[in-house]
Amino acid sequence: MIIEIPGRKTLEIKDVVFDYNGTIAIDGKLISDVSKYINELSSSFNFYVITADTYGTVKKELENTNCKVITIPALAQDLSKLNFVKELGLNTCLSVGNGRNDKLMLKESILGIAILQDEGLCTETLLNSDILVKSIFDVFAFLKDSNRLIATLRN
Repeated sequence: MIIEIPGRKTLEIKDVVFDYNGTIAIDGKLISDVSKYINELSSSFNFYVITADTYGTVKKELENTNCKVITIPALAQDLSKLNFVKELGLNTCLSVGNGRNDKLMLKESILGIAILQDEGLCTETLLNSDILVKSIFDVFAFLKDSNRLIATLRN
């Protein structure tokens, strides 16, 4: 997806990185219809879910979803997530998260989206993001219709 945003450099998004808990899952359970949207958009984007898997459920919850699950160690999760998006390429990576351990990947990605759902949002993460949304489905709406991103980010 290439997006021309007035007053901002052109964005090219190839990879989408989701945090798991608080972002596409609540209390370790995948939010209903998330798999459907990822599968629907997987021909246009590479989807990744990066998590320390606090509840031990991520692989089972995402078994029928067109995404790659990246499990990271419990320590230095913020650096693990940042290093992962750096490997993908910061200039083409959109990242989404809510926790303190997401703040670095949101800050450094070409587009960082903070999400405020049932598990809350770390203030530091909010301040390191480009956009705040109320639901994971708002992110999917951005990916389906780039005009929504343009309306939010234009100068």
